[in-house]
Amino acid sequence: MKPVFPDTNAIAHAADLLRQGRLVAFPTETVYGLGADASNPDAVAGIFKAKGRPTDHPLIVHIADIDSLADWASTVPDAALKLADRFWPGPLAIILNKKPEVPLAVTGGQQTVGLRIPDHPVALALLKSFGGGIAAPSANRFCRISPTQAAHVSEELGDAVDMILDGGACQVGVESTIIDLSGNRPRLLRPGHITTQEIEAVLQAELILPAANAVAIPAGVRTPGMMDVHYAPTTPAMRCPVEQLQEMLTTLIGNGKKIGLLSYQLDIAQTSQVRVLRSPEQAGDYAQRLYAALRELDSLQLDLILVEQPPQTELWRAINDRLSKATVAA
Repeated sequence: MKPVFPDTNAIAHAADLLRQGRLVAFPTETVYGLGADASNPDAVAGIFKAKGRPTDHPLIVHIADIDSLADWASTVPDAALKLADRFWPGPLAIILNKKPEVPLAVTGGQQTVGLRIPDHPVALALLKSFGGGIAAPSANRFCRISPTQAAHVSEELGDAVDMILDGGACQVGVESTIIDLSGNRPRLLRPGHITTQEIEAVLQAELILPAANAVAIPAGVRTPGMMDVHYAPTTPAMRCPVEQLQEMLTTLIGNGKKIGLLSYQLDIAQTSQVRVLRSPEQAGDYAQRLYAALRELDSLQLDLILVEQPPQTELWRAINDRLSKATVAA
């Protein structure tokens, strides 16, 4: 499927396709989404089929405005309105208790629904033209590298999608932060561009964090991006502290291996055996380019991809979360 420029006619046609129960890939600020009419269980089933995604994995519903929260959530707590007012449109998904009429196909059989307003003009125009909620996980095969360019969607899903709107490269580059407000206390389910501190400052409350203890995410709760292996290239990939990279490279090269290196500190020359991609040193820029870099290295028929371990700080939390699922530790 060839991506199309998202002019007014293309947006209108995409909205018509969604009304027909068909699939449309579209850009958001985070990654490209594979969209379907969130109120149509048959259309939603098409997402799972195209991605090869288990049907018990919930989808995030994209909405056009804050008022639409009441169309999907049985109750909208003040905390949700505070977060929406501060961060929407933007890379934050909020989990709320769903209305009875919200299809279980969207929520993975759970009684909660994830909602967000994307911060991308094409996504917002599509939502306005469509006039309803669009369920949209990342537009890639299940557990593989998320797409941040329209070409990535075309390469991976081909004709499994009925239309691809090309809105350029995604500016954030990693999936949205997910906050669960369906219980008594706010809970971080997935880190993203919006940090824990920013959310806690708005809520004036401490988040329950996934790493805090073994029961941080209650048993049975499922949320996007929580597989042990996710966002992963087909080439084996390993993350490694910078102080170990040179020695590991020397050993691998000596064994005749072809290596891809994603590093922002180590100065390694490009050779016939080593393909080097330099990463930005700032977390925001690094995140924006991460998936495209992994895809490029994954396309080179290498034996191994080595990724320099980023700093273990809050600004890098989302990046480290994605790398922990896309790579193994050295």
